[in-house]
Amino acid sequence: MLIHSKQNWEMPARGITPESTWRNRREVLQSAGFGLAGWALGGGYAGAQQAARPAGQGAAGAAAWFREGKSNPKFNRQDISPEAAATGFNNFYEFSVDKQQVKNQVGKFQTEPWKVEITGLVNKPMTLDLDDLARRMQSEERVYRFRCVEAWSMVVPWTGFPLADLIKLVEPKPEAAYVRWWTASRPKEMPGMVSQPWYKWPYYEGLRMDEAMNPLTLVATGLYGKPLPKQNGAPVRMVVPWKYGFKSIKSVVKIEFVRRQPATFWNESVPAEYGFYANVNPGKAHPRWSQATDKRIPTMEVEPTPVFNGYAEYVAKMYKGNEI
Repeated sequence: MLIHSKQNWEMPARGITPESTWRNRREVLQSAGFGLAGWALGGGYAGAQQAARPAGQGAAGAAAWFREGKSNPKFNRQDISPEAAATGFNNFYEFSVDKQQVKNQVGKFQTEPWKVEITGLVNKPMTLDLDDLARRMQSEERVYRFRCVEAWSMVVPWTGFPLADLIKLVEPKPEAAYVRWWTASRPKEMPGMVSQPWYKWPYYEGLRMDEAMNPLTLVATGLYGKPLPKQNGAPVRMVVPWKYGFKSIKSVVKIEFVRRQPATFWNESVPAEYGFYANVNPGKAHPRWSQATDKRIPTMEVEPTPVFNGYAEYVAKMYKGNEI
């Protein structure tokens, strides 16, 4: 007799929002001429959130959170994962190692006001808040395949803007060869930092400059046409779809341009298991997980993993040898 033992990533069917429901809502909003900024001022989910804004947060701040970009047809798929799966199954160790508990541990995490410091080898260092990003960056929606090194995957509709646009704004110096990021460090709001003091908090990651400038690399501020949930890295996170998920750092507070390859959180914590490049490669097994296939959350359908997570045409030319 085969007995199915429910895994911690399996979502109850009653909690899953059908993709068609999300898509229909999005199309209605767009046909009516509303981005999420307009929706925020007019009512609904975003309107409720706007009403709860601290005093002094204006309409531009609302736009940074709630606007919905036009769908980019180059990055569009029909096999979108249920919203409840993407928002209810999260790796965010600063809150919990239990993927389904992260969403229950983020309540104290404050995402407004929020500032991102950009420093290092740039001609125009600056600190930007959400209003600044809303004014300066053009948002769009992209549906990306998301692949975790733990051999599970999803297909997620992100709203955001190319990192390259932000990089051009600060004018990196010629010697800037890498970009590094830091996640917020707030132990009083992030209980996982307290329960796991052996890690080198805060979380930090990095990319080579050509990776950061690649058109695929996205600064995400939204998910499923809504504000980015806290458990998914609100209010600003990176999405690097051809790499394993741990490279897509969440809740970014600082960006620095540097000359040499920076240290990264998991590579320093477990160097035998995590490299700097972390490109999705079905032919290169992780010590604990085969990368040849992955399981689509929440159905657990097993599918072959494509090299570079299916984005080889955009990124393969950047790599050689052990970088893959």
